[in-house]
Amino acid sequence: MATEVTMLESKTMDLLCREYLENNYIDPETSERLGVKRGLRNADGTGVLAGLTNVCDVVGYKKDEQGKVIPAPGKLIYRGVDINEFVEEAYTNDRFIFEEVIWLLLFGSLPKKEQLQEFCEILAQHRDLPEGFAEDMIMKAPSPNVMNKMARSVLALYSYDENAEELSLPNILNQSINLIACLPTIMVDAYQVKRWFYDKQSMFFHVPSPGMSTAEHILATYRPDRKFTHEEAKLLDMCLLVHADHGGGNCSTFTTRVLSSSGTDTYAAISAAMGALKGPKHGGANLAVMRQLEDILHHVECPSDDDEVREYLRRIIRKQAGDGSGLIYGMGHAVYTVSDPRELILKEHARSLAYETGYEAEYEMLCSIERLAPDIFAEEKGAIKPVCANVDLFSGLIYKMLGISEDLYTPLFAIARVPGWCAHRVEEVVFANRIIRPAYKYLGVKQKYKSIEVR
Repeated sequence: MATEVTMLESKTMDLLCREYLENNYIDPETSERLGVKRGLRNADGTGVLAGLTNVCDVVGYKKDEQGKVIPAPGKLIYRGVDINEFVEEAYTNDRFIFEEVIWLLLFGSLPKKEQLQEFCEILAQHRDLPEGFAEDMIMKAPSPNVMNKMARSVLALYSYDENAEELSLPNILNQSINLIACLPTIMVDAYQVKRWFYDKQSMFFHVPSPGMSTAEHILATYRPDRKFTHEEAKLLDMCLLVHADHGGGNCSTFTTRVLSSSGTDTYAAISAAMGALKGPKHGGANLAVMRQLEDILHHVECPSDDDEVREYLRRIIRKQAGDGSGLIYGMGHAVYTVSDPRELILKEHARSLAYETGYEAEYEMLCSIERLAPDIFAEEKGAIKPVCANVDLFSGLIYKMLGISEDLYTPLFAIARVPGWCAHRVEEVVFANRIIRPAYKYLGVKQKYKSIEVR
């Protein structure tokens, strides 16, 4: 089972930290003076152009003839298809749509009916884990964080692949499909073991059933009684849809491309992407939104009073309330300016379930935050760029309404994003074929080596 990591004594660590800080300071103003684009961002907040892709387009603004950024409604386009068209298809014809999106992202075309049916059967067949995998790789080494366990499990799958290092197109696609299929099972198993070992609760293991969509499979294996409604599964399918990809420049996808550019294997690249997504500035934001929401509802006496809500949000920005970060989680995005299309989709489809399940107060407060926060940001920060709600504002509430543990908020994001990561990996290996190697300017002071006796 788990063993404790030995920690250095507090006094020793204080000395080491002081030694580091005395010799390693970098003034942020130096970056501006030298033209360093921190975070690979241009001065106007847009991303540095680092590559080309056919997989996905993220549109959040326009530029005029002088190159000035002009705010515009957001669009998310998978292989030329606006995601709103997938939503319309899913609800007009009552279909699960995530599997079709997986095909589109991986292969670049919309599948024919027969192709999609066969592909869904292939995914269902590969949801079972290799023999002994759950016992040896998950149960024998439980983790308090499901994301870490998923990343470790992806690396462990390397040992079960006779062609793990092969970089041919057929092999990478085969590895991608296997990962997309089995990772939901790994996620649920890792969560069950976490419940048993750390939370001292019973764990349930359900065998995957044939004929289920990814969303249905997750709910059927997650819930002890395996029961769920069609509407619940459709809403989870929407969450998977909107998170499936977000261009090559987002942190986790860029991580996939950086590792893939080195010629490493699929398992190393996807595991690293999970490590990037785990960060609270990336995939962990939806959990921060829910904790912030609880805090606001606890301190605001009259949630319908805009003035009271506005004042508390102002205190959050001033670091006088909330977690002290000065951030209103779920607001703002690196690309989107006027709106995040993913947020609009989840907001629309979450409303009915919120009122059915008694979460109308939480839903309405999120709507108030979305409505009031932009003006408060402008007043408090003097922000020129518009601030809009992002996908994290409502995704956490949806997971909560579905009865899904907070432990799985970010892992579900990862499950949805694996198809996008794999699509970008294929593109990087097959077409880019050059190691990603940006430059860093050295700022260290020149010094002569001194013998240890005279230091």
